[in-house]
Amino acid sequence: MSTLNGIHHLAIMTADVKAQIDYFSDVLGMKLKALYWMHNVEGYFHAFMELNPSCSVAFVFAPVVKDIPTEFGISHAGNPVKPCAPGAVQHIAFNVDTDDQLHAMRDRIRSKGVRVLGPLDHGFCKSIYFGGPENLVLEVSTGAGIDAEAWIDPEVVMLNGISAAELARYKNPPPFVHTGAPVAQPPLGNGRPAYTHMDEGFGGAFDLPDDFVTRELSETTPPVDVSAVA
Repeated sequence: MSTLNGIHHLAIMTADVKAQIDYFSDVLGMKLKALYWMHNVEGYFHAFMELNPSCSVAFVFAPVVKDIPTEFGISHAGNPVKPCAPGAVQHIAFNVDTDDQLHAMRDRIRSKGVRVLGPLDHGFCKSIYFGGPENLVLEVSTGAGIDAEAWIDPEVVMLNGISAAELARYKNPPPFVHTGAPVAQPPLGNGRPAYTHMDEGFGGAFDLPDDFVTRELSETTPPVDVSAVA
């Protein structure tokens, strides 16, 4: 089935990859699983901090990032109820399974000298709030199984111009029936979202044949040959 089942990684730009690794390891207990030159991008590092074997927080480092100013309300929200530019990360919420785990995480974070607000009970989840390096707005939540009938507000639906038919479709998206045959690449400039500036940086790679992209642009060799180390 073509159904998403989680987040593989969330990538965050950084000017200090060591500070982010140190914080996410020491304060939040995540394991560093990868740190390497970013594939096909000169001068960039990529770091992966593991949440579980199929879910990570990733950091992308580039030397020029240190010269890009932080502007609250533009580049950063500053806290979970403040605005920032559309498309920017407003806040990041991590998951734990129980109230006890949420309390333990609150106390772990405080034991590292970081101030924490909460838990707050939002009805379908409980959350704690705290800050991270480079003004990240962070949250840990517990709670699963949101009742859509209780938590989709008809007034907010109306204010967003969502019709009854659209709402029914949003709540139960129709399945995609994959015939096995690849779908042709849509044309650039068709009014649908695109990977911004990708054609500039990758020389029209999106219009290359898929098998060529996989064969010629992939990089599967890790920086350390573990068989030689062993």
